[in-house]
Amino acid sequence: MSSAKNTVLVIEDDAQKRHAYRSILDFIDQPARVSDSGHWKEALQDNPDMAAVILGECGSPERTMKVFRAIRERDGRLPIIKLIPKGGEFDPGEELEEGAFTCLELPLRYVRLTDAVHQAIVFRNAKDQQAAGPRSPELFRSLVGNSRAIRKVREMMAQVADSEATVLILGESGTGKEVVARNLHYHSKRRNRPFVPVNCGAIPGDLLESELFGHEKGAFTGAISARQGRFELAEGGTLFLDEIGDMSLTMQVKLLRVLQERTFERVGSNKTQKANVRIIAATHRNLEEQIRAGKFREDLFYRLNVFPIEMPPLRERLDDIPLLVNELIARLEAEKRGSVRLTPAAMMALCQYRWPGNVRELANLIERLVIMYPYQVVDLKDLPEKFQPVGGRPSEEAEAIVASSGLPDLPSYYEGERHPPRLPREGLDLKEHLSKVEVDLIRQALEEADGVVAHAAKRLRMRRTTLVEKLRKYGLQRPGQAQREEASNA
Repeated sequence: MSSAKNTVLVIEDDAQKRHAYRSILDFIDQPARVSDSGHWKEALQDNPDMAAVILGECGSPERTMKVFRAIRERDGRLPIIKLIPKGGEFDPGEELEEGAFTCLELPLRYVRLTDAVHQAIVFRNAKDQQAAGPRSPELFRSLVGNSRAIRKVREMMAQVADSEATVLILGESGTGKEVVARNLHYHSKRRNRPFVPVNCGAIPGDLLESELFGHEKGAFTGAISARQGRFELAEGGTLFLDEIGDMSLTMQVKLLRVLQERTFERVGSNKTQKANVRIIAATHRNLEEQIRAGKFREDLFYRLNVFPIEMPPLRERLDDIPLLVNELIARLEAEKRGSVRLTPAAMMALCQYRWPGNVRELANLIERLVIMYPYQVVDLKDLPEKFQPVGGRPSEEAEAIVASSGLPDLPSYYEGERHPPRLPREGLDLKEHLSKVEVDLIRQALEEADGVVAHAAKRLRMRRTTLVEKLRKYGLQRPGQAQREEASNA
C-alpha cells in the first residue's frame, strides 16, 4: 500500500509530456500527481507531505526558474528533480542546499528515474526526521509479547541501545528486524539524528556503491549532478543495512574499509569524508554458512557481529499471537482504516498455524480481514482456508493460549454448534463487559448508518425509541452531532 508521503508531483505545462511522464511513473509503480505551472500550489496544499517535485518546462526558462524558487521558498526540505533537454543545462545558483536537487536528462530512463525518486524519498524522510526531533518508541510497538523469546530480545536491546556498538540482527524474513533497528536508534543518543535504512538485496550491485557513498557529477554515464549517499544522509545518526548477506563481495570490501577507518569517498571523488554513523545490519541468511561457501567475508562478519540479536520466528512465540493481533487491530483503528474482532475459535486457529511469513504474514492477514469484514466479528469459518485447523477444531495448545491471554471472548461456532465463551482465569465484571460490548455495537451501527438512528436501530433489530434511550444511558452521540451542536450554539 503506497503512502501519501511517497507521492511525487510532476509540474509540466505541455499536456502531452505531462501524460507521458505520468505513464512512465505508473509503469514503475510510483504514486504521482501531475499539474501545470499555474496549479502546483493547490497540488502541494492537498498533499503537504509530497516526497519530491519533478519539474519540467514551465513556458520559459525565466518562468521555470520562478517556479523553482517558489517551491524552495515554500518548503526547503522538498527535493526537486529537474528535467532538462539532452545537452541542456539548468543552474539553480548557490541558493540550493546540496543533495536536495538533481537533474535528469531527457528522454527519461526508467532506471535513472527510479533511482532519483528513491533518493528523493530518502532525503525527504531524513529531513523530516531532523525537523520533527525524537520520535516516540511507542510508534514501534511490534515487539509486543510475553513469550520468553521476545522478552530476551527486549533485554538485549536494553543493554545495547544506548551504546555505539555495531549490532547484527539475525532472523527469518518478516520477524521484525527493522522494528528492532528502529527501536535501538530511538533509544540511543543518536535519536535526534536520521535513521536511514537501505536494503542491500534490493539494489543492483552496480548501483549500491553510489547509493551508499554518493557520487560526483560526471562520475559515470548519467551522473549529471552530484548526489549524497546514505552514509552522508545518516550523518550523526544510524545507518540500517538490511539484507547485508546479499551484498556482493566487492561491496563487502568497501564497506569493511568504512567500518575500520570511518572514512569514505564519493564515487568519482578523491576527497575523503568522515562517517559518523552507527551501523546496524540485518540478514535472514546464515552468515557462517555464507563464509564457508565463499560468499561472505569473514573479517566483515566479525566487524558486524559485535552484538548479535536473534529475532525468533513467530512459530516459536505462538503465545504472543493474541497480543500481536490486538496491537495490529489497534494500529489500523488509529489510522482510521477500519477494525475487526476475532472470536476465540478464529484466534485459536491462528495460534496453531505455523506462520512461514512470520509477523509480516500476520499483519497482512489482519489487514485483509479488516477489508473483507469491516467492523465485523470474524469467526473460524471466515478465515482463509490455509488457516483452518485440520478436523475443524483447534488444538489443546491453541485453546490454552487463548484462554490464558486474558482477552475478552465473543461467541463462536464449531460445525453449527455454539461454543460458549471462555471466562478469563482472573474472572470479569459481567455487567461491565456486556455494557462495553453493547456500546461498541451501537457505535458501529451508528457509523454504518451515517448517524441515522432509525437505520441503526434497524441494524440492531430494536425499536428506535429503545436505541434513543440507550444513547442517553451511555452518553453516546451520533457522528457529527457534537459539531452540529457547536454550530447551533455559535
